[in-house]
Amino acid sequence: MGVVDESGEVGMKRAATGLGGLATFLVLVCLTGATGTAATLPPLVDAAKQADWKSVRVLLSQETDVNAASADGTTALHWAAYWDDLEAAILLLAAGADPGAATDLGTTPLWNASLNGSAEIVNLLLAGGADPNAALLMGETVTMTASRSGASNVVEQLLVAGADPNVGAARGQTALMWAAAQRHAAVVEVLLAYDADVNARTDVWSELHKTDPQQASHGDYQVWIQQGGNTPLMFAARAGDLASVELMVAAGADVNVESAYGISVATMAAHSNHADVVGVLLESGADPDAGNGGYTALHAAILRGNEATVRSLLHHGADANAPLLAPSPVRRQSHDYHFHNAFVGATPFWLSARFLHPGIMRALAESGANPHLTHSPEYWTGQPPFSAWQEEGPITVLMAAVGMGARGIRGFETSRAFEREAVVLEAVRIAEGLGVSLDNRDGSGTTAVQAAASMGYDSVVKFLVERGARLD
Repeated sequence: MGVVDESGEVGMKRAATGLGGLATFLVLVCLTGATGTAATLPPLVDAAKQADWKSVRVLLSQETDVNAASADGTTALHWAAYWDDLEAAILLLAAGADPGAATDLGTTPLWNASLNGSAEIVNLLLAGGADPNAALLMGETVTMTASRSGASNVVEQLLVAGADPNVGAARGQTALMWAAAQRHAAVVEVLLAYDADVNARTDVWSELHKTDPQQASHGDYQVWIQQGGNTPLMFAARAGDLASVELMVAAGADVNVESAYGISVATMAAHSNHADVVGVLLESGADPDAGNGGYTALHAAILRGNEATVRSLLHHGADANAPLLAPSPVRRQSHDYHFHNAFVGATPFWLSARFLHPGIMRALAESGANPHLTHSPEYWTGQPPFSAWQEEGPITVLMAAVGMGARGIRGFETSRAFEREAVVLEAVRIAEGLGVSLDNRDGSGTTAVQAAASMGYDSVVKFLVERGARLD
């Protein structure tokens, strides 16, 4: 469908993905490849398809039907708009071409011109009677098309001609959402000036997701969640479009709105790694502790290792000890940034140690985070029917820093071994300096120094032993 992917609302690693391009692809395939061969196309349509305007003129002089169409409804005027040829469009309209002719998919010449951002042809078609509210069969309006293309002048032309900026297409997405998703702040500004609804919400639907990326994993890692319920501000925040965020906030966008899944705008921005957007939202009154989806913006910022975002959140009063309450959805076989079930219950300080972010550990400590809170990971490992339940016992932040606690679960820390040991040592130094015990054992009886030795972290073993850690 012609929609922008909303699954990224939970902050997946990828940037916002415009699936509206699928609609464009289908339409253009229809135009370029599925309209028949030269032998079956009406001569005028075939000449226009080839951009053979000399032949078009000759055919028109012979009183050829200017509105002759291929099997799918494509006319010569469609092709003139497709090729962005103003002179050809003028010629065809003067000969009586229908500016509102639509293909089987609902494509009009105005849609092609809007997609191209062709202000002159759009103006010409509108003057000839083209409908500014024309839409594809799947609901995509020409205003949405121009908004996604970033053609602010075309968008304004359409709106001046009477286009409704608030028509929702598939899943209730609007032109303002599409402009924000593609980071077209100039288009956002135009749409807002013509009363686009800054607090419109997309449709809500149930969707089955996983909280473990493995193709085959335990059934407990499958969960039905509510998707959608997103506002234009959420699309802008997730895309990191600071200019659009500022425009929407100034226009009255709700900075504390949550998606159907319970994810706040600030959390989306943090999960998508946009510190500047988070800062603007916080200054505009966003709640730093909103977490009805199971995790807050602080958790998300730690997941991304963004110290600037963490410090901004703490400065605005984020709870430095708020535990992670739920896992987050993840695509199968992906490397999306997500919270696995094994980390549910962990505090921000524990997570920053486990994910090896020493700078964030310091920031949290400075803001009163309790370094002595432990986490007891519980989770399934292996593939069904051979899955096994793991209970690892209390893991301190120092143990987490050496990789203990859900060791088999990806933690999104650095994967480069020669860097990792140095970072582990730094994190361990911080934990030890805050008085965290050196000799605690996990459920299997393993200590931090033993885990460090098994990983070949000689510098970490040396430091811990020097500080009095037991070797037995």
